[in-house]
Amino acid sequence: MNNITTFTINKPANEVFEAFVDPSKIGNFWFSASSERWEPGKTITLVYDIYQAEAQIDIVAVEENKQIVFKWGQAEEEHVVTILLNEIDHSRTIIEITEEGFNENDPELLQKMLDNKEGWVFMLTCLKGYLEFGVSGLRSGLAK
Repeated sequence: MNNITTFTINKPANEVFEAFVDPSKIGNFWFSASSERWEPGKTITLVYDIYQAEAQIDIVAVEENKQIVFKWGQAEEEHVVTILLNEIDHSRTIIEITEEGFNENDPELLQKMLDNKEGWVFMLTCLKGYLEFGVSGLRSGLAK
């Protein structure tokens, strides 16, 4: 089972793409830090200071300004995330994030998918704030 989230950012695809893959930019809207540039075959360490958390992702595929695919989660619950970028008229990009790997038989499936959707929408809202308005402190606002 998968979960899909779609969002529009009023910036060209190359700016949206670089915000994800450039370790100097990702801290402005999502994780606090990324260990290195996202490229196929790399394992990236992501740090989230406000939750004192760290995660590793395996980059599966990258198509510049168009697509990023990575795996994350523990082996028995590993998910595949695909970020698609569709540039519209060189000034807007539609981002579609699909996360696959949810267990359809999990009794907590609905709650997990809702939490997942909330996380992606919040991250994309922070990305929009960062790229369109230069606001970089939104990501610490979510209280769980």
